[in-house]
Amino acid sequence: TGHVDPGESDLETAFRETKEEAGLSKEDLNLTDFQKALHYKAHGKPKIVTYWLAELKDPSTPVTLSHEHQAYDWFILDKACEVGGFDDTKELLRACEAYLISSK
Repeated sequence: TGHVDPGESDLETAFRETKEEAGLSKEDLNLTDFQKALHYKAHGKPKIVTYWLAELKDPSTPVTLSHEHQAYDWFILDKACEVGGFDDTKELLRACEAYLISSK
């Protein structure tokens, strides 16, 4: 996860980090109204990470990973929860699905 640069909003940071880490620009995404913040401790300090749900406009858009990442994959919900690790991450993924179902 990235850090907010001076003068940046949290959403601007998310778009910048998505571009830097996955090569996907703001223009590649359809942003939804779904937003959720997760609170936890990292290295003994409180941390808040805000997530936004977005759709890739063109599923064939290539993902270009930064040097910080080795691989990525697309999963169905159950598999994503299986590999997602932390309970709050699984809850976030299920909340995203519920939002998408209710938005249809």
